[in-house]
Amino acid sequence: MKLVIVVLEGVQALDVAAPMDVFTEANRFLPPHQQYEITLVGLQAGGVRCANGMQLHVGTGYLDHHEQPDLLLVAGGPNLPELHAYPAPFLAWLNAMAEGSRRYGSVCNGAFPLGHAGLLNGKEVTAHWHDVDRLIARFPRARVRPDKIFVRDGKLFTSAGVTAGVDLCLALVTEDWGHELALRIAKRLIVYIRRDGGQSQYSPYLAVGPKEETIVAKVLRHVTEHLSEPLSIEQLADAVGVSRRTFSRSFAKDAAMTPSAFVEQVRIDFSRKLLEETDLPLKTVAFRCGFRSANHMRVVFAKRLDTTPRDYRERFHSVA
Repeated sequence: MKLVIVVLEGVQALDVAAPMDVFTEANRFLPPHQQYEITLVGLQAGGVRCANGMQLHVGTGYLDHHEQPDLLLVAGGPNLPELHAYPAPFLAWLNAMAEGSRRYGSVCNGAFPLGHAGLLNGKEVTAHWHDVDRLIARFPRARVRPDKIFVRDGKLFTSAGVTAGVDLCLALVTEDWGHELALRIAKRLIVYIRRDGGQSQYSPYLAVGPKEETIVAKVLRHVTEHLSEPLSIEQLADAVGVSRRTFSRSFAKDAAMTPSAFVEQVRIDFSRKLLEETDLPLKTVAFRCGFRSANHMRVVFAKRLDTTPRDYRERFHSVA
């Protein structure tokens, strides 16, 4: 299984190290003839400085790499969304390698070089949440899914930021060799095996600290305490003591999402917890989480998680 990771100057170190570690751990369990053969390819051979200052040694430049990979991944880096020009021969090489591979994709904003090579047109893709607006603006023919950990469209795989590369590569290993091997790797790396591409890049519970008094923290506390109730913007504004206009503007700026999207995400997070940890009927879960009905919960799950509450429970309930 020949794997090429494209590494450009200023790369995010984890965008390289995470995939390498996943596939190297896979090799511990695979016989030699089935192992992943990993090659780092850059604009030229030699040292590449990572965004954190660490130096990587890239074994070969793209002009000298002619062997067709089975899997091609482009690692991301903080500066990639700002780059508007790549060497034309590099983009031609990237396009040819991707088109000839069995699978190709990106970690984090490594999607941008793929886009410049014309490889995102008409495809469902994602990237780090901080960069998705620029991805949409730069490549309008791509169908960007900003809220996904990773997305597959045919043989194209794209992932969200940094550690989402682990989720992506575990999914690729699962596709190649099954869930059991991916689980072994996750245990060795001490990572969360249960995330998948249908889950959200971010959660309101990760957005604030436990003692914060920001507007987002206040709204989160109010929503969790009144989750089963209808929660309008007016109610949320009253709860934090500001006008609706001030609330909508300030909240969207601080939370990077609208109040309604925030409330919906809290409902999703809490319902997932109930589905995972209890045997409550779906109607009860929906009521406790503030959905209008079990059918409404199903519609939201389909939209936000690409699954149904029933399927989610069957997959994750009582999983240690």
